[in-house]
This record gives sequence, structure tokens and C-alpha cells, in this order.
Amino acid sequence: MISIDSFGWIERFTKGPKAPQYKQVIESTPPKEILTSIVVLYEVYKKIKKLKGEEEALLVVAALSQTTIVPLDQTLSLEAADFSLEYNLHFSDAIVYATARHWKANLYTSDTDLKPLKAVCFI
Repeated sequence: MISIDSFGWIERFTKGPKAPQYKQVIESTPPKEILTSIVVLYEVYKKIKKLKGEEEALLVVAALSQTTIVPLDQTLSLEAADFSLEYNLHFSDAIVYATARHWKANLYTSDTDLKPLKAVCFI
């Protein structure tokens, strides 16, 4: 199992400079083995809608819906709060990191706040 943060998906769908690396990771993993935090779904939809419009954003949501969407529950909330306190993470970073750690997945990101953490694959 792997997880990809918002930065990675946004790079992929906007053809950003790191899109080729994210494309390789995404396409080499079966969709159901990619965990997507509900927070990532929110952030990616919002950013793509702002940049490319609602129709493109809904296409991105359809693509992300092929992955395993992980809802936010009490357990993840508390784990995220603990990670936030331990590593001084912002809310969304803590939720995304907690989701990956809870499911023992490597987290692919280009977010420097997450770079030094365990099981993070920095692109």
C-alpha cells in the first residue's frame, strides 16, 4: 500500500515539473493499493477546480475514486493530533500522514514539512 499527498496528485493532474515521477509511482501501483485520505480528495478537488474548472475537477475526483478513499474517523483524528504535536504538523499534513501510518503505507510527497518523517518517500 502507498499513499500520495495532495501535492503529488496536483502535480500529476496539472502536469507540473514533478508530474513524471508521480505518474510513474501512480501507474506502477494498482489503484486499490493507493490510499487517498478524504483530506487529499478535498484539497485536490478544490485546487483543480480553481485552476481548471469544475468539469476537470470532477474528472479528477472520478480518477481518485478508483483508489481506496479513507474517511476521517475518531481513531485517525486522534492519531493525527498526536503526530501534529510530535512533529509540529499542520492539520491537513497531520491527517494525511496519520492515514498513511495507520495503514502502514509509504507516503509519497514533495512537502518539505513531511520529508524527515518515517515512511515518507520524498519526490
